[in-house]
Amino acid sequence: MDQFPFTAADLEVLKQWDTPTICNGLELIVPERRAVGFTVEPMVAVDRRFPPIVGLARTGLVRAKEPPRGPIPAREDWYDYVSPSGLPTIAVIQDIDDRPGFGAFWGEVQTTIHKALGVSGCVTNGSFRDVDMLAPGFQIIGGRIGPSHAHIHMVQMNCDANIFGMLVRHDDVIHADFHGAVVIPADAVRKLPAAIDLVSRREKVILDMAKTQGFNSRMLRDALKRSGEIH
Repeated sequence: MDQFPFTAADLEVLKQWDTPTICNGLELIVPERRAVGFTVEPMVAVDRRFPPIVGLARTGLVRAKEPPRGPIPAREDWYDYVSPSGLPTIAVIQDIDDRPGFGAFWGEVQTTIHKALGVSGCVTNGSFRDVDMLAPGFQIIGGRIGPSHAHIHMVQMNCDANIFGMLVRHDDVIHADFHGAVVIPADAVRKLPAAIDLVSRREKVILDMAKTQGFNSRMLRDALKRSGEIH
């Protein structure tokens, strides 16, 4: 794991913040990515109360509308690939059917297997099912809920994936919760706590003023000025 400029502990720290807060911090650290690197469609979470998931992307492409057209990756190879080794992993699976989510890759069996392997969760534009029988605590941030497997199969793994506009590559750091997901550049991981603290201190001046009795636009101007002076 020496090739990563962060540790598992650094990723664990990021779980204390929701995904919008992570995006706020990234706007300061990598402003050129302000309009890229995150999902841009509504998504469905297994449970909104689950904490955020953070880990290295393990990517794959699936389809379900028709049977396989040729050789496909063995599921055993996928399980070897997605299993964490030193740093947490997240399955990031793009459904490439013309109607993503036609068949569900995720359900009772797959969530139980992936949780047992140590995978932190999944981000997908596809569907999931067996909502009342999923592995306890295994979070999926998905495109929708559906009833059937159909012809679900993996087409490719360890490849580029696009999840509702979020372009993901193998080993990208992913942060996700019920709001959606974002890619965190590797060299930004350790910078995020300080950036988030700065954003929070700036916002606090404005929020505190807005909650003051008699709040008006003049007071807002003053708060905005003082907020901008915080570094």
